Amino acid sequence: MVRVHDVPADKLIKALAEHLKRVPELEPPQWAAYVKTGSHAERPPQAADWWYTRAASLLRKVYLQGPVGLQQLVSAYGGSKALSYYPKHHRDSGGSIIRNALKEMEAAELVTKLGNKGRVLTPKGVALLDKVSKDVFKEVSKDIPALARYG
Repeated sequence: MVRVHDVPADKLIKALAEHLKRVPELEPPQWAAYVKTGSHAERPPQAADWWYTRAASLLRKVYLQGPVGLQQLVSAYGGSKALSYYPKHHRDSGGSIIRNALKEMEAAELVTKLGNKGRVLTPKGVALLDKVSKDVFKEVSKDIPALARYG
């Protein structure tokens, strides 16, 4: 059985983002076109569908690290910011983006809260990620036929 660990992250996130565009509960908010992803970013994302890419990346992180809290995710999606002539310092990502995406995924029944411990995937979310992973693995194994024996 092919799982999330067995496929490249970039191909999985791209395929999962395409699938999440068809989920009616996941809709980017009005402000998503104008907002930066954090104080470390200089400009808003240039891709028009960046919201779905971030949601797909969040699903993958919750799958691999769950239960995971909002603060852990905010720190993981942060980056470094140059401060004048001083060395760069870490800045956290914007929490509203992650929080809203997780709430929408909870409405779609892909993620659920686990008390105070954080969020985990529901069986529906695990099945979705495993299905998309299997599809991505088939595509990757077409490019590299030696991988087909592992699937």
